[in-house]
Amino acid sequence: MDNKMFCFQCQETAGCTGCTSFGVCGKSPELANIQDLLIYVTKGLSVVTTRLREQGETISAAVNHHITLNLFTTITNANFDNDVFYQRIIDTLRIKEELLAKVTEKDSLHEAALWTASTREEFDAKSVSVGVLATENEDVRSLRELIIYGLKGMSAYLKHANELNYDNEDIAGFMQKALAATLDDSMTADDLVALTLETGKYGVDGMALLDTANTSSYGNPEITKVNIGVGKNPGILISGHDLKDLEQLLEQTQGTGVDVYTHSEMLPAHYYPEFKKYSNFVGNYGNAWWKQKEEFESFNGPIVMTTNCIVPPKDSYKDRLFTTGTAGFAGCKHIDKDENGHKDFSAVIEMAKKSSAPTQIEEGEIIGGFAHNQVLALADQVVEAVKTGAIKKFFVMAGCDGRQKSRNYYTEFAAALPKDTVILTAGCAKYKYNKLELGDINGIPRVLDAGQCNDSYSLAVIALKLKEVFGLEDINELPIAFNIAWYEQKAVIVLLSLLYLGVKNIHLGPTLPAFLSPNVAKVLVENFGIGGITNVEDDIKMFLA
Repeated sequence: MDNKMFCFQCQETAGCTGCTSFGVCGKSPELANIQDLLIYVTKGLSVVTTRLREQGETISAAVNHHITLNLFTTITNANFDNDVFYQRIIDTLRIKEELLAKVTEKDSLHEAALWTASTREEFDAKSVSVGVLATENEDVRSLRELIIYGLKGMSAYLKHANELNYDNEDIAGFMQKALAATLDDSMTADDLVALTLETGKYGVDGMALLDTANTSSYGNPEITKVNIGVGKNPGILISGHDLKDLEQLLEQTQGTGVDVYTHSEMLPAHYYPEFKKYSNFVGNYGNAWWKQKEEFESFNGPIVMTTNCIVPPKDSYKDRLFTTGTAGFAGCKHIDKDENGHKDFSAVIEMAKKSSAPTQIEEGEIIGGFAHNQVLALADQVVEAVKTGAIKKFFVMAGCDGRQKSRNYYTEFAAALPKDTVILTAGCAKYKYNKLELGDINGIPRVLDAGQCNDSYSLAVIALKLKEVFGLEDINELPIAFNIAWYEQKAVIVLLSLLYLGVKNIHLGPTLPAFLSPNVAKVLVENFGIGGITNVEDDIKMFLA
């Protein structure tokens, strides 16, 4: 407990054990601790909302959205602005006090539901005692954190759906019930394992909700070739994940002479029909989130960071980095929405007009748009390829990219796969291989990109549909292997969702999560066949055996 901080929620955590003096992500000890306190008071608020639901009370959408945003703001690489977290704690305590007045029996509530304070000094003092290590039992701690990180990942799906006016009280209610349960010392390890799988169930529901929100708003993704070069006009680069932000930016840049480019996880926006009507939506610039220091610098124009995946910026471009939504960094301009949900990007557009065109760093095209609706439209072609042996196996290589050199394994793995295999992907892990010349099988590209990490639902739908088409009883009888790269908490909810759907023998890399205690890891290995990675040659032999 002498650590300045303790955080092990992401794959790059120091020594694969935990960041204790400063976050590998760039998070300071002060920020790490105040994020811990925000999670603690959010649990306290969730205790109150859960009790009120038991009393028959209705919890407003505004309260649900506040809790969702609290969780999302603490996701790795989302927000580095201490002031934001202090304010969210103040707002959370205020909301909790208002709702607490409606609780009929307060004596049985957890201390987190009753604790209050008003000054930063009080917050700082409390923050060092309510972090991860406050749970002494290693296995209970591991299961609690597995649930919490799954809920953080789920909050991303729910928040994006909320932005498009799609909501689900059942999902919000479960998230709050589960948060409250992580404070309950009467819950056994078996209880927490069951809650972990239930979290996966609601993860599937959350992904389905977001899929409906996205496709209803922007159409079903379709096969699309995306330009990765640049034009002569000045540009705005948009990164993160939020499609609503992109829509508003595209609307406001019409007729200004400014082009809009996507970066990293915004690439799949090009696959949606609704965005193709904008003539100044010209292409994708760069690669995965972790290369942004070089790519943001060479882009020359302003950058809009909409959600998580921000890297502490260099001074060379910090003054042209704008944040919005959950994203934040002290010293960067933040764009808030008004009471009608409108965001004013005029300052970004004016800056772009005075900027040079982007420096070209690549040329050519990449192809994507293979979400479930598009793949199911090709179902007959895919089934025929499997029946004739043209396709021997599918490899789900979804997930995240990251800085570590060990992640080059995924590039080498994709390149070494036999030519009768197809990669199904979603998330920024695709950048490890989506520019390789891997060819096609009877016109079917060997890399089928379903979209963002938020679109991982498509991969589950595709697998379940193939199970139905081939008349199989068990999804694990399909010729599909799962070799997933993980980085942050959205990958955790994807994992829990797959486990809920009955998928076994998932391999995670480049390392297994540090928050899995030996005993919890053993349960996952014995019950679900969870495994790690070794080397490309041996792993391919193992997967194809």
